Amino acid sequence: MLTGPSEIFIVTNSNYKFLVLGQIEELGYKFDESQILVEPAGKNTLPAVYYGVKEIKKYGNEIIAVFPSDHLMADERKFQCTINKGKQLVDNYIVTYGVRPGRPHTGYGYIKPQTSLVVGYKVDEFKEKPDIQGASTYLEQGYLWNSGIFMFRADFFTMELRKHCEEVYQAFQTVDVKEAYQRTPSISMDYGIMEKSQRVAVIPLDVKWSDLGSFDTFYDQFAADGKGNISFGSDILIDADNNLIYTGTDKAVALIGVDDLIIVDERDALLICKREQSQKVKVVVERLKASNDTRADFHLTTYRPWGSYTILEEGLFYKIKRITVLPGKKLSYQLHHHRSEHWIVVSGTAKVTVEGEEYIVRSGESTFFKSGLKHRLGNPGKVPLEVIEVQLGQYLAEDDIVRLDDDFGRC
Repeated sequence: MLTGPSEIFIVTNSNYKFLVLGQIEELGYKFDESQILVEPAGKNTLPAVYYGVKEIKKYGNEIIAVFPSDHLMADERKFQCTINKGKQLVDNYIVTYGVRPGRPHTGYGYIKPQTSLVVGYKVDEFKEKPDIQGASTYLEQGYLWNSGIFMFRADFFTMELRKHCEEVYQAFQTVDVKEAYQRTPSISMDYGIMEKSQRVAVIPLDVKWSDLGSFDTFYDQFAADGKGNISFGSDILIDADNNLIYTGTDKAVALIGVDDLIIVDERDALLICKREQSQKVKVVVERLKASNDTRADFHLTTYRPWGSYTILEEGLFYKIKRITVLPGKKLSYQLHHHRSEHWIVVSGTAKVTVEGEEYIVRSGESTFFKSGLKHRLGNPGKVPLEVIEVQLGQYLAEDDIVRLDDDFGRC
């Protein structure tokens, strides 16, 4: 291990905070909630990194390693050994790690190494994502893929930030995180510091690596059938080659006479694109956000500190959810002004509180309460509690919640 859980800080947003905590708990680690740093808004990578650096600097001039969340490494031991080499350079450089390319790739930025150092090289320049001809040229000239992994000392990074991106540095001089994010520009690590600083080193990373940044890279991680197709269900493929099919439903899928497609089908969205065009999904998200479509930010499954819920069906005056409550956890004691709720216990045992009265609801049983009544759902058992919730009313949005008591300190 590079470090222990007590020395890890995770920068994320409020939508993913409890998903992250739940995943850490599933891995069997104890983790302090204060180590989850919630961004009030997305402002690209540099503000996110400096937010983490500011918190870690409270403990001293520490050596900090920055890892994006979606990377896949094939050789964990070799990866750790290579990362640790960066400690020899952090007093004088911001260290990045360049992956040795396995093939020309247009989805990654590139790094040109220059002078040899005690380990690795001083960086000559960074190159943006090229076309296929440019990627082939970079490969021949010994360029490395830009992994987005960094190591540095906190004080040295802060000095370089102040020199090359004063706006971000000044924005975070306030102790109010919301104010800092209102003031800071949206800018990446590469644009803000790495492409400007003369004190950047790169260490080659000789492991099989993927940043899983597109469905095309996702395709590379799975074994295909004899015609290059990857499918996670009993899909029917006729005269179809090199396709990736993923459905989050029980829908029967058939492909006939099509090649090199990415097909992702969820209840609230369907994606069909050529594999080499999958990077453009970002443009789809931008357009959804521009039209204020909530599907750009919220999945059908939402995570909460007590578990999660998934929207199964909704209409004008009703909404049906599947609620999962983790063992020993309970929802807030709350009321709704505009909706009544009907709970059906599918599995596990529920402790229900309505207007101060507690009672047990078992698998196959149900309970109902009208709008305006104070209520709470809890799981006193040792296994997850699964409940189907049917909401009825003229206003069913999540902001129709008045919390009266909450184990997790939410308003």
